[in-house]
Amino acid sequence: MVLVHGWTLDLEMWRPQLASLGGEFRLISVDRRGFGLSTGQPSTDRDSSDLQALCRHLSLGRIALVGMSQGARAVLNFAITAPQQVACVVLDGPPDLFGADAADSAARAQYRALVRTGGIDAFRHAWLNHPLMRLRTRDPSAHQALRAMIERYPGRDLAAAAVENTKDPLPAQLASLQVPTLVITGAHDVAERIAAADVLARLLPRAERATVPEAGHLPNLDNPTAYNGIVRAFLEHHSSASG
Repeated sequence: MVLVHGWTLDLEMWRPQLASLGGEFRLISVDRRGFGLSTGQPSTDRDSSDLQALCRHLSLGRIALVGMSQGARAVLNFAITAPQQVACVVLDGPPDLFGADAADSAARAQYRALVRTGGIDAFRHAWLNHPLMRLRTRDPSAHQALRAMIERYPGRDLAAAAVENTKDPLPAQLASLQVPTLVITGAHDVAERIAAADVLARLLPRAERATVPEAGHLPNLDNPTAYNGIVRAFLEHHSSASG
């Protein structure tokens, strides 16, 4: 199972899953290009090909893919490009792939302006207070992990000139994708992400929909016990079905 993190985060977000599921599945977490310890300029358009290169490098056969938030784009593009390699897919808090380009571009422009005027620390402070980053859990280790990831976020994509060429999957491509998919959100995720997840669950022909209780946009950190149980059941069902 290859775990793909969301925007401003890195592979450390998956520690609760590595601890709980690592004894049952081979888990591979990766820093996307330009995040965490990965070098290079962030590029959502190259995330899928980077994942393919990773699979070749590690000689991986069929895999399960988990894509969180922005990482869901990479996972879906991989599944569309190489469905024969994908046993199943988990989309965790996916973005609106069909109607939010203008809103996303406007928000990124505001963040770029904030970085120019106040520096990366000003952005980090603002982003930690954004509803998408708001944890509901009282577990101090989850809050510490989230703060550490945001502090590590280098902001290369915000410092660079604005380039908005994200190649999202088309509805027709998704409607023909015959890969078992779990679409998951926290019960208290923002309304836009819950709606986007509902749209994908209806569009994807082999999709299941699940909700993690007492969790926001980061359900794997907010309620790892419930999150891991849902993902475990999905993986066990489809790994046995494919075997």
